[in-house]
Amino acid sequence: MGVLSLRQGLHLAAILGLLGAAAFPPYWMFVTSLTPSAALFADRARLLPTLSEAAAYREVFRTIPVATWLVNSAIVATGTTVLSIALAILPAYALSRFRFRGKGIFGFALFATQMLPEAMLVVPLYGIFAQMSLLDSLIGLILANTAFTVPVITWILKGAIDGIPIEVEEAARIDGCSRIDIVLAVVVPLVAPTLAAAAVIAFFHGWNEYVFAQTLVSSEALRTASVGLAGFVGELSTPVHSVMAVSVIYTLPAVIFYLFVQRYVVSGMTAGSVKG
Repeated sequence: MGVLSLRQGLHLAAILGLLGAAAFPPYWMFVTSLTPSAALFADRARLLPTLSEAAAYREVFRTIPVATWLVNSAIVATGTTVLSIALAILPAYALSRFRFRGKGIFGFALFATQMLPEAMLVVPLYGIFAQMSLLDSLIGLILANTAFTVPVITWILKGAIDGIPIEVEEAARIDGCSRIDIVLAVVVPLVAPTLAAAAVIAFFHGWNEYVFAQTLVSSEALRTASVGLAGFVGELSTPVHSVMAVSVIYTLPAVIFYLFVQRYVVSGMTAGSVKG
């Protein structure tokens, strides 16, 4: 085997190792979901899924309101995504194109909001939402998550707008477009790949968020899947295979969403990398 073949073999081994490391946790989660509790602590672990135990999934749906949890999570994640994108476009455009007093402080303040942990923000948010009658509602949860994602998305979109030549906007202005028309008809289509990447960030945050969902929502009918999963952990026992079964179901919508937008995400991540 020559030097080049050896290098290729090492690269292939490294790629396979990384793929295995990435794929093993979800695979083991699936195997555990199909393993009875009594077999989980046996001397020899089951390395292959026992498909005959697939009835555990039907049992989970029959005894636990998983579908309700997933619907609530989907509403929160979708609402957070749409609202975050809508609110972040104009600040991102202003930071990219305008010079105004306090611009640096405004930009830093957006970053500063990300330095504070959710646990620190949840208490003042609880008081504000109580006065605005937004407690125990999915709308309040969407607003709380949006407040956390808008600063990040604003800076992501600002970077994309910076890469658009100003001549493109000037040409649109000569054609009679107003500033808002330029943003909606020129800027937004040009940064569409970056919008897709930002949408993934917002969706995953809304889908996985736990602290706000646990604190601001108390009704069982409005419980999200992240809170529902945490509820499986008992003081005396935890049904591990049920937790893993719900986890598999909980993961699928996020994976499907990512597969749906991943080609736009990749193009958004590489946008500008070949710019001269």
